[in-house]
Amino acid sequence: MSAPLSASTRPVIGILSACNFVIGMGAFVIISIIEPLADGLAVSISTAGGLLTAYALSYAVLSPLLVATTGQLGRRRVLFWGLAIFGAASLVAALSNNIWLLYAARVFAAAGAGLVTPVAAAIATALAPPETRGRALAAVFFGITLAQVLGIPAGSWLAYTFGWRAAFFIVALLSLPCLWLVWTRVPQGLRFPPSTLGDLGRVLVDPVKMGAVLFTASFLGAIYVLYTFLAPLLAETMGYGRDGITLVMLIFGVAAVVGNLLGGWMTDRIGSIRTLALLCIAQIVLMPVFSALPFENGTLMGLVFVWSLAGWSFTAAQQLRILSLAPDQAGVLFALNAAAIYVGVALGSALGGAILDRFGLISLGAAAGVAAFGALVHLLASHRAAMIRATRTG
Repeated sequence: MSAPLSASTRPVIGILSACNFVIGMGAFVIISIIEPLADGLAVSISTAGGLLTAYALSYAVLSPLLVATTGQLGRRRVLFWGLAIFGAASLVAALSNNIWLLYAARVFAAAGAGLVTPVAAAIATALAPPETRGRALAAVFFGITLAQVLGIPAGSWLAYTFGWRAAFFIVALLSLPCLWLVWTRVPQGLRFPPSTLGDLGRVLVDPVKMGAVLFTASFLGAIYVLYTFLAPLLAETMGYGRDGITLVMLIFGVAAVVGNLLGGWMTDRIGSIRTLALLCIAQIVLMPVFSALPFENGTLMGLVFVWSLAGWSFTAAQQLRILSLAPDQAGVLFALNAAAIYVGVALGSALGGAILDRFGLISLGAAAGVAAFGALVHLLASHRAAMIRATRTG
């Protein structure tokens, strides 16, 4: 059993996790408020859903660049200003009177988030002794998972009760105590050598490594074809309003927490590739069922739970698979994997919006299932390429 985190490290880890909670809520609350937001700004559902695409693409592009260019600054300062930008952008979003200003606010929010999450991970790694670094990182990223359980359902309830702006106002408000805690409790003067552009370039031109990393985008992209527009789909087919959609988001979040644990357990027992293949198959089977809505309430809640469970179980297996390819390049690979998450979110959201415009909400589940089949093909092809290289170099 690993040693517990030290008494001096635990408070800082808790602060970093709280920062990630705010980031996670602000990033993904858009999913649960698409319908009131679209109505409030008099835009289509697909246009409102594009806000998630814009955020995700901005994060994927800006995060590695901003982290590299701020590499010589103290980590506390970078964390503080990243969170300040995110909070300010959330306030601008809440005050936006047209969709284009809201799009701009989301780009700036992505820039701030792109500094906060990777820098928080770097601080946790630096402060924790080697034997507890895994637990420290898990605790820091638990904030994002917790946002799925509490933050997004809370944002949904606020949006349907007080209007969509309330969800962004609460994100901006929550950033304030986190800013104070970062400035007063996180040690100053922390600096780490960033990965060089040469390291990044070597991985980017390696088809085997990038093939493995980009599976993250194809797997999550398939899920977000459906998940981005889940709230309006449930409103149309199930007649759900504030309470129903909030409950669904809560169940999805609870399943995400369980899925994180289940994925690690499965990976330890059957390996990363088998785990990922089974999860792809689960998505292929589960997501087309949403095209058969409406169902009984209990049936729907069970479906949402199992779907989220299978989706969020992939993280540990994918990270272990990437690490096994090049342990000496773990930092670069993990950074690219984080970017691939948002590439997947962006592509899935964009594809879902296009399908919605052409075929309607009810078609999204079937389309997502087809995309999940593509992810399975991607997984098997990239694994085969890795095995061929291992045989040749072995």
